[in-house]
Amino acid sequence: MATPPSLEPPDTEASDDLPRVSASYIFWMMAANFGISMAFVVPLAFSLAVRIDELAPGREEVLGYVTGTAQTIYLVLSPLLGVWSDRTRTRLGRRRPFMFAGLLLGLAALVGIAIAPNLLLVGAGWILAMLGWATASQAILNVQADRIPEAQRGKISGFTGLTGQIAPIIGIGITSAVTGNTFLVFVLPGLIGAVLLVVFLFVGKEEDTRGAVHTTAVSIRTLASSYVFNPRKHRDFGWNWLGRLMFFMGLYFNTTFSTFFYAQRLELPVREVAGTAAIIGVLGVAAAALGAIGGGFLSDKLRRRRLFALIGSLFFVAGGLVEAFAYSFPVLMLGSVLMQLAIAFFSAVDQAIVLAVLPSREEAGRYMAVVAFAHKLPSAIAPLVAPFIITIGVIDGDKNYTLLYLTGAVLALMGGLLVFTRVKSVR
Repeated sequence: MATPPSLEPPDTEASDDLPRVSASYIFWMMAANFGISMAFVVPLAFSLAVRIDELAPGREEVLGYVTGTAQTIYLVLSPLLGVWSDRTRTRLGRRRPFMFAGLLLGLAALVGIAIAPNLLLVGAGWILAMLGWATASQAILNVQADRIPEAQRGKISGFTGLTGQIAPIIGIGITSAVTGNTFLVFVLPGLIGAVLLVVFLFVGKEEDTRGAVHTTAVSIRTLASSYVFNPRKHRDFGWNWLGRLMFFMGLYFNTTFSTFFYAQRLELPVREVAGTAAIIGVLGVAAAALGAIGGGFLSDKLRRRRLFALIGSLFFVAGGLVEAFAYSFPVLMLGSVLMQLAIAFFSAVDQAIVLAVLPSREEAGRYMAVVAFAHKLPSAIAPLVAPFIITIGVIDGDKNYTLLYLTGAVLALMGGLLVFTRVKSVR
């Protein structure tokens, strides 16, 4: 690996009380985000489906139960982890210990899944992998809330969205070369993620927090309140949270079963879908780059966020409609590219909105965990509900993916409209 650039002192000219962060700091933060995304989204998008098909052929609904259960458990624990992170006092700061612990747990769990002999152990392994990698990912977002000024939020949110979008695409492309080796299919993306995150842990220094004092003591009431917020007091935070929830519900309806969806529509064995997904993913990288960077930079330049969130949801509707009625590779490719563009566009701009309407920076970990509910709830609920939707009106054993993708498009549109019409303090 090339020698990482040094972290030059930050530029203190910013539009709020936070100093600007350097380009090198942004680079390694995005590299870490890329690695984490590859480590745990590749299994969600491909590897788990392959493993489940190996152990229980024809029982694709098991994928929904495994991923939904893991998301639910992390959903319950994430606010507590956020409160813990906010109050962590170490020489390494309050976020880096959670990145390192998440890395160790996540990588070990991926190894366990790869060698697990039955579905029960696969499910247990994915719960631990989800907990580990999602904790590390959330720590990256907490660092953004701690350190990124308003003038850079759109750009960095765009880069975050871009790396999160292209990592699983590149990861699936890499694993397609080793699909015959189940161990490498799981562990290789995890190793890449671990290396990139370790580099950021070394170069992305945090201030020593051992002498810091938190204004709110930990109590049962504090822990209970970490799961909720007052939507009347923080209206924009609340409306954006709900719009984000709706959008991501649509997203997870349309992505959870993508491997099985491609296999059915193209009449391919599940294991052979990796090559097809990789080809589609190459074009998806370009679309994600355009959506994430274009949306983030334009929203910074024009100082408008809500309009771009709505545009992202409209692109999603277009992609969902195309995929719902696609039965050939070119049409599936077009629909996928539109959806990659939409997800990157919306995610980049809405993340900037989140950082602008965050109720408290001191409790950024807690509130970012609450924000995470808006996409963790859908990722837990959608895989559990989707199996019922795809069985409605089943003909000759083919699942009803048309209805699933149309439902996702409607939900995403509702989310974009809520952000556009209800969030008032952000342009």
